[in-house]
Amino acid sequence: MLEITNLVKRYGHDEAVLKGLDLKVEGNSVVSIVGASGAGKSTMLRCINRLVEPTSGSIKLNGNELVNLKGAELRRARRKIGMVFQGFNLLDRLTVMENVLAGRLGYVNLYQAISRRYPQADIERAFVLMERVGIAHYANKRADELSGGERQRVGVVRALMQEPEVLLADEPTASLDPRTSEQIMVLLQSLASELSLPVLINIHNVAQAKTYTERIVGLRHGKMIFDGLPADFNKDALDAIYGGIEAPDDAITDTPAGEHTHDSA
Repeated sequence: MLEITNLVKRYGHDEAVLKGLDLKVEGNSVVSIVGASGAGKSTMLRCINRLVEPTSGSIKLNGNELVNLKGAELRRARRKIGMVFQGFNLLDRLTVMENVLAGRLGYVNLYQAISRRYPQADIERAFVLMERVGIAHYANKRADELSGGERQRVGVVRALMQEPEVLLADEPTASLDPRTSEQIMVLLQSLASELSLPVLINIHNVAQAKTYTERIVGLRHGKMIFDGLPADFNKDALDAIYGGIEAPDDAITDTPAGEHTHDSA
C-alpha cells in the first residue's frame, strides 16, 4: 500500500507546489491523477520516488517511510518503485534486452552492471515479461529502431524488472498516437490485475482516465479537488479542476473508440 499524508513541496520561498496532499492506494488499484499543467501531478510522482525531496509530510510504501531516506536506504527503497516515463528514458544505442535488464541495476554488483553480466534468472524473467507485452522478438534490436509504442512497452518491462511494490507512470501516453495510447493504458490496467500491483498514472487525457482507471484524483494548484470513481467525474468535477485554466484532451466524452481493443494488450 502507498500512503501519502499531508505532503507539501515548496521551492524556496515560492508558493507551495503541493499543499497538504493525502492519498492512499492499495491492492491492484489503477489510479489516475488529472489536472492542468502546473497542478502538481508530476511533482507528486517525483516526491514518491524521491527524485524530488518533499518539504514535509509522509510517504509510506507498505509501511516503510520514504521521506528523509538517504544513501543505501534510499537506493533500496527506490528498487521497489517502478517508473514509466513520458519520454521513455531508454538508451538508444543499447538493445531492447539491455534496456530491460537495466531494471535490475539496483540488485547487481558494480562489475555485473558495467559488464552487463546479469544472472540467468534475470534474463529468463526479462524474456517472460517481454513476451507478455509483445516485444520478445525485438530482444536484440536497438531501442532507436522501435516505434513509440514499442519503446514504451520496453519502459514498462524495465520498470517491472525491478519487482516493484508500486508502479508510477508519468504521462505514459503523451508521446503516442491515440490507438497506441489506448493499448498502453489497457496494458497497464491488465498488468496491475495480473501482478496485484498498485498503479498510479499521471495523465492529461481525462477520457482515458475515465475508461481505463478505476479511480480518479484531480489536482488544482497543488490541492486535491476530486477523489472518486470515474462514473462520478462529471462536468462539475471537470470545472472544479480545470475551470479558467485550460481544457484537457477529450475531457467529458463518450467512451474512446479503442475501448474494444483490450485484446491487443
